[in-house]
Amino acid sequence: MNEALPDVPEVRVVGLPQLTSGFDLVERLDLPMHLKVHGPLETLGGEQLAQLSERINLRGRGGAGFPFHKKLRSVAEAAIKRGVRPVVVVNGSEDEPACRKDTVLINRAPHLILDGALLCAEAMGARTLVIGVTRESTQRSMEAALAERGLNNGRRSALRARVQRNPVRMVTGAAASLIRSIDGGPAIPPGRKVSASKSGVGGAPTLLSNAETFAQLAIAARIGPERYGHTGLYDEPGTVMLTVSGAVARPMVIEVPTGVPLRYVLQLAGAPPVPQGVLTGGYHGKWIDSATVDEAIVSRNSLQQVGGALGAGAILPISQETCPLGESLRVAQWLAEESAGQCGPCYLGLPAAARGIEDILNGGGPAALEAVKQVAKNVKRRGACSHPDGSAMFLESTVKAFTDDLAAHVLGNGCGRPVEGVLPLFEGGKAPTGIPGGGGQEEGPSRQRIYVDWTLCRGHGLCADLLPEVFQLGADGFPTVAQADVPRFAEAKAVRAVRRCPALALRIEEDTRGQSPSSRTNLPVLSQGRGRRALGR
Repeated sequence: MNEALPDVPEVRVVGLPQLTSGFDLVERLDLPMHLKVHGPLETLGGEQLAQLSERINLRGRGGAGFPFHKKLRSVAEAAIKRGVRPVVVVNGSEDEPACRKDTVLINRAPHLILDGALLCAEAMGARTLVIGVTRESTQRSMEAALAERGLNNGRRSALRARVQRNPVRMVTGAAASLIRSIDGGPAIPPGRKVSASKSGVGGAPTLLSNAETFAQLAIAARIGPERYGHTGLYDEPGTVMLTVSGAVARPMVIEVPTGVPLRYVLQLAGAPPVPQGVLTGGYHGKWIDSATVDEAIVSRNSLQQVGGALGAGAILPISQETCPLGESLRVAQWLAEESAGQCGPCYLGLPAAARGIEDILNGGGPAALEAVKQVAKNVKRRGACSHPDGSAMFLESTVKAFTDDLAAHVLGNGCGRPVEGVLPLFEGGKAPTGIPGGGGQEEGPSRQRIYVDWTLCRGHGLCADLLPEVFQLGADGFPTVAQADVPRFAEAKAVRAVRRCPALALRIEEDTRGQSPSSRTNLPVLSQGRGRRALGR
């Protein structure tokens, strides 16, 4: 079994270091050492920064890959139009078990990240800077870096700067989750899609990007676009930070110029000479098969062309000795556990997809395979955040990449290989803290179960509006489930859905099995097929 990665694994570099300059001298570059290694940094105007970002084709390094110059201009224009000061947010919330590159940068080169963030803050006239983290080590390092620069969150400060720490959960790393937590709410997506560039922290236009993105900007601002372009590919210049783990002898974070063959990166980490497959981009990424590995180079465009993804920079090979479907099942189960529990496509769809893969492994045949494909299709573009979409991409990629293994499980008696557990996962599957369903609250489903009476249902769809955690509407406009457990945090909404159903087609029953009479609670229930309201006894 693969052990969890440490916060700061081994760090390597191919070619001349940029982001990792000075790592061979000290474990952490404090401010004096940072200035000795990188030198001073001159301020730039907002349009200068945008032009610099555009010339080096700087894209967000957190997964989405949005052009940074467009984000800069959008925030600046919104701030000017509204007459308010923007906010700058560094997203250092690295919450995938297979990703450590941002954690390494924050722990070892925090001032390089701050350089880029402060450049943007000064250029746009921002008076608030927040660095989002999820680990104790990154919190300590970044708070020490702010103190070394004399930055704090005092009201009289010209720039109020602070660290926002959230739970280590997949959904807390989303931009909307980080913004919501900065504003004092739970670290989960708000359930509506609002552009942070227009309305972010406190409703102000907010420039939010990944930690590596700001560090790359600081490098480019120092050496200029021409020198920056001498490294890597002409259309994707510079370096990228990768986390390589899985079936490797030496898990590591590595800085490489774009254009380096993926095969060479895998060799450095001690991957199998002929891996069965390589998961690119992390657990919201895509698999590529062994034949494709030789064609791939480290770049966003190249990986996309061969069916992979750069994503969050995680590279995970698996060997020929393990069952790829079994490995993928472990990840699918973890992705299901990471749901914020806010919407049906995520709360219900992801566990259903994981069960579907498990059914395939247990001999479910072609019907199980079709069920997985259908669930993955149904969850896309229907969630409150990108977690269902990224998880669906992983599931669809699994089905596409391992056709021989799928055939062995679907049409035969399985592949006969064990599951080695080489893909790193957080241990325990513990629920998050500070978010619905998390630590400090009751976990898992409630004792309520909600039912649909098909003899009465008329497809009004009100239940899906009131209780999206449970109900989705199919193509025919009717709910896609006949019965479902209700998550604890949605109990009140479930009661509301029952009471407001125009056709009185819903009812709630309480599962009191295993409870003493004194511990049972009374729930408002509508008897099936009747308008009478009763108390469960």
